Amino acid sequence: MTPSLSFVIPLYYSAETITPLVKEIEGLVIEGGHELVLVNDGSRDATAGLCRELLRDARIPITFVNHARNFGEHNAVLTGYRHARGAYIVNLDDDGQNPPAEAVRLWSHAKAEGLDVVYGHYAHKEHSVFRNFGSWVTNRMTDWVLDKPKGFYLSSFRCVSAFVAKEVAAHEGPYPYIDGLILQVTQNIGAIEVHHAGRAAGQSGYTLRRLLRLWLSTFVNFSVMPLRLATLLGLVMGAVGLAGLGIVFFLWATNRGPDYGWGSLMGALLVFSGAQLVMLGLIGEYLGRMFLTVNRRPQSVVRSVERAG
Repeated sequence: MTPSLSFVIPLYYSAETITPLVKEIEGLVIEGGHELVLVNDGSRDATAGLCRELLRDARIPITFVNHARNFGEHNAVLTGYRHARGAYIVNLDDDGQNPPAEAVRLWSHAKAEGLDVVYGHYAHKEHSVFRNFGSWVTNRMTDWVLDKPKGFYLSSFRCVSAFVAKEVAAHEGPYPYIDGLILQVTQNIGAIEVHHAGRAAGQSGYTLRRLLRLWLSTFVNFSVMPLRLATLLGLVMGAVGLAGLGIVFFLWATNRGPDYGWGSLMGALLVFSGAQLVMLGLIGEYLGRMFLTVNRRPQSVVRSVERAG
């Protein structure tokens, strides 16, 4: 029997938070039934052991997927999509900041409005200043490079239809960005305001390195805008250089202006050389990701799948 709703939770060092979250989800009353998919993304604490205990005591169908190593949140969510059977799928964080009751509201709104995707929009976020800043930058970037309504808030708390989940999960690239994949499939999306709870325990796993990786995936994997910007930058700098040469020639021809020496020459070289290196690095990032994709770098590796109920 196909459940009405699947909950997908990527886990990373979640031993302190996963048990009460699962118990809360088990206690929900969902018309048509619900299931839970837990994806352990390389945690080395007691997360896997606790998940197996939860399987033994499960009151709803639970699938536990164990990654062979850490691949990242978006990769783990895609793994969860592949194992979910529900007509709709909600993915939420493992830290208790996305209340399951709010997930049910996302699902109800998607059904009532006939939407493919519904995002949770937070009136007030309980994240750290660093995490909030990272989310703000990510949303400003996606306004620019993704085909979405300007100002539309993309969050990691989302409900998608089985159709969208299937299409998104077909992506095999090693650097997925779920919102970019979703917007390639559908624009039948909406959002509702949801409550954001304080973190139950532990610290956020989003480091500067992870945020930079996410930003690169947003830019490089789902847009050619950076290459166009590099071309524009090259044209602008070339025009500035030609204008500068014209000014220097005019001053030389009219025997005016100060002597121009080594300092100004090296300054100009550094500016133009820096711009060239930035553009080469950008092109190299595209080629490197193409190389890894062509050589089928795994998006994720599943060590084991266990089910209960």
